Parts: sequence; C-alpha cells; structure tokens
Amino acid sequence: MDRLRPRQRQRPVFSGFTKAEIEKMEKFLMESRELLQSKEFCQKIARSFNSSSGRAGKPIVKWAEVQSWFIARQQESTSKNESKIPETCPLNDGHQSTQILKGVVSKVGEKVPDISELEFEAKSSKDGAWYDVDNFLTHRFLSSGETEVRVRFVGFGAEEDEWVNVKEALRERSIPFEHTECHKVKVGDLVLCLQERRDQAIYYDAHIMEIERKMHDIRGCRCLFLIRYEHDGSEERVRLRRLCFIPSQQIR
Repeated sequence: MDRLRPRQRQRPVFSGFTKAEIEKMEKFLMESRELLQSKEFCQKIARSFNSSSGRAGKPIVKWAEVQSWFIARQQESTSKNESKIPETCPLNDGHQSTQILKGVVSKVGEKVPDISELEFEAKSSKDGAWYDVDNFLTHRFLSSGETEVRVRFVGFGAEEDEWVNVKEALRERSIPFEHTECHKVKVGDLVLCLQERRDQAIYYDAHIMEIERKMHDIRGCRCLFLIRYEHDGSEERVRLRRLCFIPSQQIR
C-alpha cells in the first residue's frame, strides 16, 4: 500500500535542514533565483552542507532535496492568496502561545526551559511521520477542550500546513544519538527512527525489540538494533545513526 504523501512526488521528504542551512538557502533564493533549480547548483550546495561540521551525526543531504526546497519556496512566494481558517487565534499573543508550548515540554515533569531556545517536531496526520516544525501559525480550542496548533514544516510550503493536536502530535525535537551513546538505548525504548526506502526517507516512532552489541571501530558504533515501527508494525535491523532520542521519553 502506498503510504507516501502527495508532496513526495514533488519534493522528497526531508525535514532535517538545520537553521544555518535554511538561512543560506534563503540567501541564495534572494540573490541567485535563476540558478536555483539547476542540478549542478543544487549538487554544489548539498556537498557544502554535507561537509560542514553542523551536519555531523545527521543524515546526508541529497541534491534533489535541496532542489525541492527551492521549488517549494518559489511556489510559495508566487502564491498570492493563502487560505484563512475561521475561529482561530494567531499565535501573536506572547503569553498565551508560550503557555501552549510549555504544555508540550512539561510532559516529562521536569523544569520547563526557555521556550525560545527549543525546537519542535509534529506528527503529520497524512502519513503518521514526524517532521520538524518551522513556524507555529495559529491555534484553536476544540469543543473537547483540547488545543490544536497549525504548523508549517521545515522545507515545505503553505500548502502542506497542518493542524496538529498539542497533546498527541507535538513534542520537543528529537535528537540523533551520538556514536558513543549506544549504551543509553535499551530494549523497550521508544525512539524516532529514520525509515529509509528507495524513494523516500521519513522519521517514524519505533520501539527497540532487540539489541546486538558490537565492538566499535573507526566508523563508530556498529551495534545493531531490531526496531518495530509503530505506524505499520514492520520490523528491521538498523544502526545507531538512524535513531534519535525523544526528549519526552525517559532513558533508563
């Protein structure tokens, strides 16, 4: 069964651009608009990103993902009208928006840090995968008393904005494990795992089922982790580089 979102035919799913990378691409967008969609130009940018220290421990950037980001931004800039959602409140009330987001990071029961320093990820209702949040656009309160926020995902345009439940589908951004942190992963842990397929790579929640500890070498951690994805129940063995720690989960 095809589980890909429609957007993936236009833009490969990739939500891992860093803030520095996005700022650089935004600059290119203003200065070199005519070159942005060329393969050679995007390959050069991808190589630059992959060789930077800021991408250490993160998935590599493919040139097609850079190209897709530029296409999405250009389409967004040419769109004159953006649909407006009734009965909502813009997230421009500093106190109210802060209280809403504090509710996300206080799930763990620890002291809530400065919200301005945090990054978030949201679970898409279209494919069940988690994507980095670029902006919180507005919020609304349901008759059930629950709160939803409308988010824009990193690397995607306004047409991919979604309403997400603050309690169930929004959390502090997951953090890739370092090669020296494999000992922190235990059987039964809930982690965020990069599911790699021939035509897409998406982050899904998964449980650790088994762990095969191995000696590390010059490449780093060589342990193997049998994981079971929550969204479809499938299992596969992966290495630590594809796993991320979920801050809202307590590591034993």
